[in-house]
Amino acid sequence: MKINPDLDKPIFIQIAEQLEDSIFTGVFPEETKIPSTNEISALLSINPHTVLKGMNLLVDGDMIYKRRGLGMFVKEGAVERIRRKRQSQFYSQYVAVLVQEALKLEMPKEELIALIERGYIDESNSDQSY
Repeated sequence: MKINPDLDKPIFIQIAEQLEDSIFTGVFPEETKIPSTNEISALLSINPHTVLKGMNLLVDGDMIYKRRGLGMFVKEGAVERIRRKRQSQFYSQYVAVLVQEALKLEMPKEELIALIERGYIDESNSDQSY
């Protein structure tokens, strides 16, 4: 985990997003323990309350839960909840912005589609190089 204090994004949100991404990518599988507030706090040299604030966003999002005396665990179904959340945000965060920029560049729809297709091909080929 890394935080960037120079970003406009608050540190607790950066922590929540990184933990969420770690859950989504399988670093922390469902029903497994995640690092404690104090562990993350020590790792990043930040206040434990800041870490807790980020974790509470994931509790509120029904992604993690606390087992009294044992710590925080990834909730069953968290990956699917994260997937649905990200899919619903995908249009506004990426597609709408992409189309707006393409329109500013006076790029025809067909050219934009061709670029997207090229991106898929490039990514597919780069995955095979591992």
